[in-house]
Amino acid sequence: MIILKNLSLRRSAKVLLDNASVSINPSEKVGLVGRNGAGKSSLFALLNGTLHEDRGDFSVPSQWRMAQVAQDMPETDEPATDFVIAGDTQLAAAQAEVTAAEASDDGERMAHAYMALYDAGAHDAQSRAQSLILGLGFQVRELNQPVNSFSGGWRMRLQLARALMCPSELLLLDEPTNHLDLDALVWLEAWLKKYPGTMLVISHDREFLDAVTNVTIHIENGQLTRYGGNYSTFEDMRAEQMALQQAAFSKQQDKIAHLQEFINRFKAKASKAKQAQSRVKALDRMERLAPMLANAEFTFEFKEPLNLPNPMLSIDDASFGYPPPANAPPGTPSTVIVQHVSKSVFAGQRIGILGANGQGKSTLVKTVARTLPVVAGEVIEGRGLNIGYFAQQELDVLRPADTPLEHMIRLARDTIANGGAGQFSSREQDLRTFLGTFNFNGDMVKQAVGTMSGGEKARLVLCMIVWQRPNLLLLDEPTNHLDLATREALAMALNEFEGTVMLVSHDRALLRSVCDEFWLVTRGGVEPFDGDLDDYQRYLLDEGKRLRESLKEAGKAVEPPKPAPPPVAEKRSVPGGKLKPLRQSLEKLDKSMAALHAEKAALEARLAGTLTVEAITETGGQLQHVNEELAREEGKWLELSEQIEALAGTSA
Repeated sequence: MIILKNLSLRRSAKVLLDNASVSINPSEKVGLVGRNGAGKSSLFALLNGTLHEDRGDFSVPSQWRMAQVAQDMPETDEPATDFVIAGDTQLAAAQAEVTAAEASDDGERMAHAYMALYDAGAHDAQSRAQSLILGLGFQVRELNQPVNSFSGGWRMRLQLARALMCPSELLLLDEPTNHLDLDALVWLEAWLKKYPGTMLVISHDREFLDAVTNVTIHIENGQLTRYGGNYSTFEDMRAEQMALQQAAFSKQQDKIAHLQEFINRFKAKASKAKQAQSRVKALDRMERLAPMLANAEFTFEFKEPLNLPNPMLSIDDASFGYPPPANAPPGTPSTVIVQHVSKSVFAGQRIGILGANGQGKSTLVKTVARTLPVVAGEVIEGRGLNIGYFAQQELDVLRPADTPLEHMIRLARDTIANGGAGQFSSREQDLRTFLGTFNFNGDMVKQAVGTMSGGEKARLVLCMIVWQRPNLLLLDEPTNHLDLATREALAMALNEFEGTVMLVSHDRALLRSVCDEFWLVTRGGVEPFDGDLDDYQRYLLDEGKRLRESLKEAGKAVEPPKPAPPPVAEKRSVPGGKLKPLRQSLEKLDKSMAALHAEKAALEARLAGTLTVEAITETGGQLQHVNEELAREEGKWLELSEQIEALAGTSA
């Protein structure tokens, strides 16, 4: 059990926890929620030993192993599979002991070391690591590519896989979904639901929290409040609590007003002075309740577009992809990702773009946004089309040394230079006022963007998009760095937006609340998806199973090499007359092998049924383990049989 009792924690001069207490039971899945800056990440730092409490008591069971996603960007040429395997600290320690034992030439130590290596999972480490990597959206061909060959977001996925690879009783996850597509998110949820240990997760994805947590701890005003249930349950309970406290506050205010009125009326009258004085004391003794005011939420809105062309876009037999590299030989063709697309986009549509990782969602959006050229066919724009584009890498193109005000001034000048009037004038005061509507107030308008948080940068990008007064919004994963309040503000603004929205997102709450139709990018094309997001999640699991089966049929499934079993101890001569212990050992092996054969039959029967990709991977790993255990037991059985026969012959 994790216990925090009367604990206080500071970061510099800021008090994050003030005499706070909470307990977390083994195997609980806890969502840690609170406003940005409330102390969620600092609590993680306390748990992993990076920070220490200033006052109070704090304890985590000493025998618990902890796993956490490293926040640094890995820089290594190590193959992806090896990088993830290295996250298994128990396996790494066992391998180090084998190396040391072999160097010592101590036979007994080597035997123990080999058995510990086997117990640490060396026999299936590669298959476990590759299952994690593929589940998080990588392709089979990428399993052994160098870590450095991947972009930043993909390297962070490898860090996540590395944390999941590590055996642990305590798992800390800080925004694990930020770099995931919806297909990888669905897989991660399924994996975490089966995690047997205690888990604490910080996330701004309400559906993810609802799916994987059963306890919620809220950090507010230096206190930790525990709620039984997932995030939606917490919201309901907190709303009820706020209503009750506000009602109690109002009732108390009425009582205070009544007492004060009596005091004011009669304190000067000698006949009533005693009663008035008693009421003064009652007021002094009264424990004042604070009003339960909801934190002021961030809100914004898209102004009415200047015009609404209809259709917005007409896509005629178009192919989308990437042009050849600049250094490619002449005549090198473009890489086509999606082809033969014929679609129209009309004013007022709310389109969610779905598709498994790598199918071409972002490629489609980038082409519509004019970032990529059309490979073939046409994309015909309606007259007066004004696109507001939020790219996944949008935060990277902000200028770190520039301030929000400088970004807005440059945007205004570029807009005017390109013949647009913008939403407001380019006067500095007007731009400052507009930035204020996105919570860039006071000195923040002159703060270097590079020093801001990811959420603040994302708000600046939204601010710049809104200022341009678009009539078509192309949003590619806009919520990656947004907190829950800003996500809800974005959903409300999109629902009131009078133009057209095309949205790629792994935030299912946003997709559900905004989109009324879906396009599915799959197998090189785009088609309407008739169903809701629950149907789409089932589709993703079926597609994963189909891909696995097709790889297996083609002989391309990645099978880990089977390691040699741990070396069997050398035969020792047994004096005649000591057959009984050997026969007892043989009898035990017979029973053990019978149980293993039964387990093998059950696993094979399970594999013959209909399973998800995750279940197939897990069951296949268990079957491999049973087969290897059987091989070991059979080897021991044969050795014992030979010894018994030899001894029996000698005594004869």
